[in-house]
Amino acid sequence: MKEKFNDLEKKIGVEFEEKNLLIQAFCHRSYLNENPDFDLGQNERLEFLGDAVLELVVTSYLYFNYPEKTEGELTTWRAALVNTKEIGTVAEELNFYDYLLLSKGEAREKGKARLCILADTFEAFIGAVYLDKGYKVAEEFIKKNLITRLPEIIKLELYRDSKSELQEKTQEDVGVTPSYNVLKEAGPDHQKHFLVGVFLDETLIGKGSGWSKKEAEEKAAKEALVKKSWLKIKKSHAKN
Repeated sequence: MKEKFNDLEKKIGVEFEEKNLLIQAFCHRSYLNENPDFDLGQNERLEFLGDAVLELVVTSYLYFNYPEKTEGELTTWRAALVNTKEIGTVAEELNFYDYLLLSKGEAREKGKARLCILADTFEAFIGAVYLDKGYKVAEEFIKKNLITRLPEIIKLELYRDSKSELQEKTQEDVGVTPSYNVLKEAGPDHQKHFLVGVFLDETLIGKGSGWSKKEAEEKAAKEALVKKSWLKIKKSHAKN
């Protein structure tokens, strides 16, 4: 197995001191269900760490390279760059799927489910790079493979998703950043379905459901935008 990952290291230009960290980054929890004797854990803790490193790198890059942009603009650009579709696509282009350790059932997944697994793996990989090689190497990898996509996102206005639109609207009109909370979740761990609510302070303004929290959040934001006549009333009411 390590020989297989040696090939990946050569392709991506990052050589690990601790090879098991790299392998663990690609180990989906479903694999352990079918291979209980596998001596490494699944990748969710690395994903948790990598998500934080990824957000810090992207946030720092945006802050220092676009000093004239507002917080709202930078937030929407960051959201467009680190969403499931974008990082999942990067992972696919890097052929991460060829190295994933999955159950037979998960290996057959296509479409959004596959993209979600790839996005999670990308974050876990970033976490592994950070632990093994340090922040600087993780930063350079993210800049080379993900941040290079930013100019196209800006040019084509691909950041104009519902969450971005809602955040921009609420910050302009009521000075409040929307927050998202899971209202309900159902299904087995490997195939959960989420119901998410979007709130302004304590007020629920939209709900959405999906097979990932991010998908449900996007749908909740879209519902809230449909109801944005409430926001207009709020704005005009504040003028009186």
